[in-house]
Amino acid sequence: MGSLQGQNVVVVGGSRGVGRSIVEAALSEGATVLAVARGAADLKDLSWEASRVKTLATDATQEAAPDAVFAAMQPDVLVISAGAFAASASIQDQSWDDFSANWETDVKASFLFCRAALRGGLKPGSRVVLISSGAAFSGGPPNSGGYSGAKCMQMFLAAHSQKEADRLGLGLRFMALAPMRIMAGTGVGERGIAGISAYLGISPADFLASMSDVQTPADVGRAVVALAGGKRQGTAFTVSGSGLAEAA
Repeated sequence: MGSLQGQNVVVVGGSRGVGRSIVEAALSEGATVLAVARGAADLKDLSWEASRVKTLATDATQEAAPDAVFAAMQPDVLVISAGAFAASASIQDQSWDDFSANWETDVKASFLFCRAALRGGLKPGSRVVLISSGAAFSGGPPNSGGYSGAKCMQMFLAAHSQKEADRLGLGLRFMALAPMRIMAGTGVGERGIAGISAYLGISPADFLASMSDVQTPADVGRAVVALAGGKRQGTAFTVSGSGLAEAA
């Protein structure tokens, strides 16, 4: 029997990349899974390849999104993996829209769903996992716009939400998980690798060769399952090629 047998898992941003790996990991652990994404075509592809997954096409940055998602499936585990591409230009060449893309998507979706959970949208015992990034610790390259700050804010948001849940006696768990290395094979990762490599003046292959202890999307999926099914303390965690750890 899987560690999530009989539980409902909702993955916002679940149609591609890391989100899709989280969907697959939850399915393998016996969960009933709802994948939420903006793109209906990607969700259709997912449902063909993972026949047991349920899907919902909605924009997670809209005010009504949490109500729509919770009406479709009441989660025991809610994962927010939705995110925008980071900017890939020098600061002086970015517009505000470029710079703020991850605030308007990653942070806004996380805020809306955490707020809905604290307002009574989730039952006691539910767990919320926000997918952050190791850029929250490293600061990221200067050509990545507001990405690093947005990912750091997701960690703050998980911590603040946990304090409020405890103060109100809601019985909810909020956590942020940061994959520590950029990952090839995902849309966000491939775009980031191309942008950072160009900024540094090296080839993508050389940039990838310079990294060690790199996690895979499947590692992230397994880390989310471990957080959802375990009793770890704290609100901030990392995952690398060495595995899941509490953030220092």
